Amino acid sequence: MSKKTALITGGSGGLGSLASSYLIEKGWYVYAADNNEDTLSRLEGYKNIFPLFIDVTMQTSIDNAFHVVKERTEGLDGIVNFAGVFSPGSLIEISEDTLYQVLNVNVIGTFRVNKTFFPLIQKREGRIINISSEVGRQSGGPFNGPYAMSKHAVEAYSDSLRRELMLLDIRVIKIQPGPFQSDMTKNLESDFTKAANESNYFESLLNRLKDLVKEESHKAKDPLILAHVIHEALTTPNPKPAYSVKPDRQRELMELLPTRIQDKLLAKVLKG
Repeated sequence: MSKKTALITGGSGGLGSLASSYLIEKGWYVYAADNNEDTLSRLEGYKNIFPLFIDVTMQTSIDNAFHVVKERTEGLDGIVNFAGVFSPGSLIEISEDTLYQVLNVNVIGTFRVNKTFFPLIQKREGRIINISSEVGRQSGGPFNGPYAMSKHAVEAYSDSLRRELMLLDIRVIKIQPGPFQSDMTKNLESDFTKAANESNYFESLLNRLKDLVKEESHKAKDPLILAHVIHEALTTPNPKPAYSVKPDRQRELMELLPTRIQDKLLAKVLKG
């Protein structure tokens, strides 16, 4: 296959879907990998895209997908790891199963996919793109612990992987998006409602925070901006190790303050 070829996890819905479409417009062939069979079925028959079922929490599922791709192409020019989940809540109340699911998808799932598909990346000296977040390089915020933990882990994993694979002439790039319009941002209100209903200590606070988050979601940026950056990271001769994409300005400024002052400001805002 002469076209540049990419595997995108989370590729049939949300930000991953738009990234898939953007790469196709730029002349790429895309394996849109996802565990949502409904969204995958909508891609059937479209040119230059192959819907591929993957559950990144199951190695057998990833192995099956690898064999499908291997039969269809000699190698991959890029892997883009979009698959991810978000679950807000208090770290002294959230269930172990919920925490494990976030880490399993966001961190271990990325690890599994990259490890399994690496032989196809190596054949074409392709690139690995790990989608982190602005929270991955910021101090963890209240009631965002599981997601922040996972993205901090993605940051550390990406740095170590980059410094290993550079010895094999393979580029590893991390993307750190701020708020973008996505299914995740659309579901923030219901996610916080669920967290509030399940909390014994922070119900009223989480309900109040839900309103603040709802206001924040209006600042979410056009996902085409993110798709453009991903394409740049995959194609520019000398990609950056990390791309910060439209971070939230208030969070950026907060990070410049001493930790104690950050804590005091957060307590003032949250307590009202």
